[in-house]
Amino acid sequence: MTVKQKMIFWFLLSAVVMLLLPWLAVTFIKGDGGMAVCFILFFAVNPIYSVTAGVFAGKNGKRLWSLPLISAALFLAGTWIFFDMGETAFILYAAVYLILGILGMLVSRFIR
Repeated sequence: MTVKQKMIFWFLLSAVVMLLLPWLAVTFIKGDGGMAVCFILFFAVNPIYSVTAGVFAGKNGKRLWSLPLISAALFLAGTWIFFDMGETAFILYAAVYLILGILGMLVSRFIR
């Protein structure tokens, strides 16, 4: 798999995790169940994905350095589209996901 193909794969995976999953939660799960799913996304799925993408990006940091940035930006875009445009709390979440991705990338680079 070439670097370009890897980048496309991770971009599509980021779009699924950061855009499609919140849309599914908002669209198909109503009431308190939707809130519980959003908590699971915000506090479990998204941080784990951010670290995973960062670890993968650390394997080829010169070419894949943008993966943590892309996943954080897609998260911010998705939450602003599906929840509340301009909500500043989501900027904090995106920053934390970016930091987690960068830390995962750095740890992966140092271990390698």
